[in-house]
Amino acid sequence: MPHDAMHEANRPMTHEERRVILASSMGTVFEWYDFYVYGSLAAVIAQHFFSGLNPTAGFIFALLTFAAGFAVRPFGALVFGRLGDMVGRKYAFVVSILIMGLSTFLVGVLPSSASIGTAAPMILLVLRLLQGLALGGEYGGAAVYVAEHAPPGRRGFFTSWIQTTATTGMFLSLVVVLGTRATLGQEAFDAWGWRVPFLISVLLLVISVWIRLRLHESPAFTRMKSEGLVSRAPIKEAFGQWRNLRLILLALIGLTAGQAVVWYTGQFYALYFLTETLGVDANIANILVALALLLACPFFLVFGALSDRIGRKPIIMAGCLIAALTYFPVFKGLTHYANPALERAQSQAPVYVVADPADCSLQFNPVGIASFTSACDLLKAFMASHSVHYINQPAPKGTTAYALVGDQRIDSFDGTALPRAEFASRNASLQEELRQAVRSHGYPAYADPSQINFTMVLLLLFFLVLQVTMVYGPIAAMLVEMFPTRIRYTSMSVPYHIGNGWFGGFLPPVAFATVATTGNMYDGLWYPILVCAMTLIVGMLFVKETRHNDLNES
Repeated sequence: MPHDAMHEANRPMTHEERRVILASSMGTVFEWYDFYVYGSLAAVIAQHFFSGLNPTAGFIFALLTFAAGFAVRPFGALVFGRLGDMVGRKYAFVVSILIMGLSTFLVGVLPSSASIGTAAPMILLVLRLLQGLALGGEYGGAAVYVAEHAPPGRRGFFTSWIQTTATTGMFLSLVVVLGTRATLGQEAFDAWGWRVPFLISVLLLVISVWIRLRLHESPAFTRMKSEGLVSRAPIKEAFGQWRNLRLILLALIGLTAGQAVVWYTGQFYALYFLTETLGVDANIANILVALALLLACPFFLVFGALSDRIGRKPIIMAGCLIAALTYFPVFKGLTHYANPALERAQSQAPVYVVADPADCSLQFNPVGIASFTSACDLLKAFMASHSVHYINQPAPKGTTAYALVGDQRIDSFDGTALPRAEFASRNASLQEELRQAVRSHGYPAYADPSQINFTMVLLLLFFLVLQVTMVYGPIAAMLVEMFPTRIRYTSMSVPYHIGNGWFGGFLPPVAFATVATTGNMYDGLWYPILVCAMTLIVGMLFVKETRHNDLNES
């Protein structure tokens, strides 16, 4: 390393650099808070906005509405990326935070489906889409802005502060949700208190806008603008030239796709797995996840700084490899330590659903119009909603489906052509018979808090979030360094948000739909494992190290 670069890497952070990092990070924390509040309250939101669906479909639909915000993030990256590359980083910052904050506040005042019918979930979806568009412009701007202020030898460390904001925002959302629930009580919280975390966001919006307005434009963009080198068509330049398009594709497949699924598995899917699959009390699960986030958060900075010394690529690739190899044992460990009674029941009294495969539907209803009334579907809907791990066993064509719980057989019925009242009566009887069968064979209604090994569950959650810090800590610096200044905002934002918005954002609904279909509560893990493997192969073979790249190249 040249002497000047070594001096830059070792000198203390200046007051201006601290202000840039603080301003960018705080604004991004609040924006992620807005986004994560919805994720934390998905189960409650399902009750208020998708109450017309069965519990499994309603929860999956709520997750899909959450994922819809991720789906549009790449389009937000295009809109705000173009704005940031043509007008400036700061302007895109302020607009994105305004859209995000106002959309979140409106969720807090939106009437439920009981009040305005189907308009409620439709408006909720629109607000989620606006949040996604805003977030699509937020992250890239923050990462580019900080990186363009950082000395060459410390870009990994400087941008790793931005990387802490997603986890910090999630931590903040969990704290607010827990505090509100504890203050109001569970009944009031479920009835109306869930709105409070959304309404509080208006205060965060005011603080964030004030912080953003005090920022100055980045030196790299200012220099480029003074030299007349600003791109007039950043989208066309980024995607119309193979040299740039190739880098975008490599950034997506070889970096952000794997990073995204590790992130969402470690932070979101783990929380959903504890509450929805293992039946852990929501307060307990949120506290454990919040503690894991708090303990692991400093490691974003550790791995960001380490990437300045050994490179970004080795750390990211190692995180993907560790995740792919350990997900199954870690999540089985969560079952063992969080709900040992469920683990024993699965071992001692396995459940089989015996049915003609043609009689079974995919337990997935994204538009809420499908009705699961076949004999097979009724059994699977019960198993999925009661966290009962089951094995599919094909039966001859025309067989009426039945369940085997240990040595007990429970026959289902075909409700397709039955009148509504008769179907409701017979289904209630079937549900009660199934409930008694699984309870009598040791399947618990929920995870007994006295049986939870809190220390081991926390350690496993910490290990999952530690993997997140490995893949996420260095990623901002690497993406910024891959692209020239004139199209940097657009070029880095698009692969980041496709990776995190599509590969990562759809992980919870895809995983739960997979589990509801196969019956194996661990099968949802195949999705992040396969994506990690893809990123590992492409990244190792084709992605080049970036830490010595010059950010002033236009």
